Amino acid sequence: MPQLRRAQLPVAGDYRESRKMASRLTDFLRRLVAPKSGRATAAGGDAVDYQGYAIRPASRREGPQWLTAGVITKEFADGVKEHHFIRAERHASRENADAFAVIKAKQIIDERGDKLFREG
Repeated sequence: MPQLRRAQLPVAGDYRESRKMASRLTDFLRRLVAPKSGRATAAGGDAVDYQGYAIRPASRREGPQWLTAGVITKEFADGVKEHHFIRAERHASRENADAFAVIKAKQIIDERGDKLFREG
């Protein structure tokens, strides 16, 4: 008659390793199916004029949320200059992120003015 073996229970170290591996697999699958981070998914919002500057929201998808981002442009005698910005704020919808990008751009313009186009 075959001898019955007692089932082996995993020890604490094995459990942690299993959780680590499951976490890595989940992260891999999430990255595989999620849109690429930092890549704008469309052309962005409509430009808004503010004190001689044009503000164009350019929110970026970051996983299930949207990052605040945009472009501030101004026409000078030597041509049009642009300043791109990305902020850490995340929003549930693109519309909220675009609206906040306009607010942030106005704040940047009020604080820095034409200095934001200086190199260096």
